Amino acid sequence: MTEALSTPTPVTVPAVRRHLREVPLPSSAAPTTRSRTADLQEMRAAARSGPGAKATEAQHARGKLTVHERIEELLDPGSFVELEGLRRHRASGFGMEDKRPHGDGITTGWGTIDGRRVFVHGSDFRVFGGSLGEAHAAKIHKILDLAEAAGAPVISLNDGAGARIQEGVTGLAGYGGIFQRNVRASGVIPQISVMLGPCAGGAVYSPALTDFVFMVRGTSQMFLTGPDVVEAVTGEQVTHEELGGADVHSRGSGVATFVYDDERTCLADVRHLVSMLPSNNQELPPDAPTADTADRVCEALLDIVPADPARPYDMREVIEEIVDDGEYLELHEHWAQNIVCALARIDGRVVGIVANQPMVLAGVLDINASEKAARFVQTCDAFNIPLVTLVDVPGFLPGTEQEHRGAIRHGAKLLYAYCAATVPRLQVILRKAYGGSYIVMDSRSIGSDLSFAWPINEIAVMGAEGAANVIFRKAIAAADDPARARAEKIEDYRSQLMHPYYAAERGLVDDVIDPRETRALLADALRTLQAKQTSLAYRKHGNPPV
Repeated sequence: MTEALSTPTPVTVPAVRRHLREVPLPSSAAPTTRSRTADLQEMRAAARSGPGAKATEAQHARGKLTVHERIEELLDPGSFVELEGLRRHRASGFGMEDKRPHGDGITTGWGTIDGRRVFVHGSDFRVFGGSLGEAHAAKIHKILDLAEAAGAPVISLNDGAGARIQEGVTGLAGYGGIFQRNVRASGVIPQISVMLGPCAGGAVYSPALTDFVFMVRGTSQMFLTGPDVVEAVTGEQVTHEELGGADVHSRGSGVATFVYDDERTCLADVRHLVSMLPSNNQELPPDAPTADTADRVCEALLDIVPADPARPYDMREVIEEIVDDGEYLELHEHWAQNIVCALARIDGRVVGIVANQPMVLAGVLDINASEKAARFVQTCDAFNIPLVTLVDVPGFLPGTEQEHRGAIRHGAKLLYAYCAATVPRLQVILRKAYGGSYIVMDSRSIGSDLSFAWPINEIAVMGAEGAANVIFRKAIAAADDPARARAEKIEDYRSQLMHPYYAAERGLVDDVIDPRETRALLADALRTLQAKQTSLAYRKHGNPPV
């Protein structure tokens, strides 16, 4: 038989408080606000210093800054506010329960660039090689959500070894959450990825989903599978730099938008880029005062561009003459060099410039040039940046290699991007504009708001020589002097269908202008179209060629 349980005497809250007052802690253990604050400062300092001086020295020996040094270079002095700096992982096994550093290898927070709010997350290679685990990913998710909610740019400073193997699939799920947020914020806030170390496997897809990718030669690499896997599968021996270094992605793949020789120069240009972007898609890019007058006469343009359509020149010299103070920021400078894409200002207003480059492949459009320009047009349209298109294009690059790789599909990307763009769009035809490439380079027929042409322009289905060979083939062959007959037919075609005023007479360009007045006219047109509004039919989204 069990004994009856006695009813315990009820203990009231006042009684507990009175008991605690009657049993004081030893004076040596009694915390104070000052001591607890001192503990906090020590904890923060320890998290900032990382695993120790040796790890920091090793980071510097690789030519790399620590994550906090990078943030200090990037943001205005004293503006950084860190979030979740004391967070720690919850993993166990493989020795993880004995290594739980605060911050978990990722620093997140916000600050300002030239007084404008930005959000930042930067991996710390000194802690777990910057690898991503559950807590690490959760911190990035939080900062991406905050950036979207606040309508401010987000900048990622990447220097990590991919998913944290010791935490298994949770790291992969963490990447999935980042990718989903990258896509959700696409076209809403500017997203900038700065590659300052290794980035491998699935981790490369977050930078690929963002708007701009910065890389540093010698220290940053991006690849899906590393050299060891490549060798095991294909037998090919390749270094990390040869496989996915900055020059590979700036010249070959087109993944890198900008490339630099050192981190400080790279971070300085990140600041410059931010100064030319709006905080979100509901704002206009920030204007900047300039002493360069809007109506400045560009006398040098008469000498830079030769009238002979076969003679090359550097389109960058034209851009320098037109924009404020001759300054512009070129994107993908080393990739698809037959087209130039740049951000600049005209009369203080940010513009996106797309221009054929006669110095490279005569300025033809090919697969890479089409993709490069299409991406740029979409980016400018997403962030309310007016487009200025400078045209001098002989056509699309012919050949089986281009056709078999899908020149039609890739060329359609640029066509789609222009047709879908709702920002102010200005076209200037400097010299030649032949065939389908004329249409694709933002012609009036696909929605350019204003189109101007210089008095040396030639707008036609094809060049006069090719047209004469097609139209007058039989007559030339039957002539007593075929060479003379051909020359006469070429001149006849040019005088009838390719004279500088043919398109203007038919309303296909708005005016033929004095080249020296190009800057003044563009500045005035941009002021006129600043409040442009476009209503679009409802649709879930378009279906562009990809």
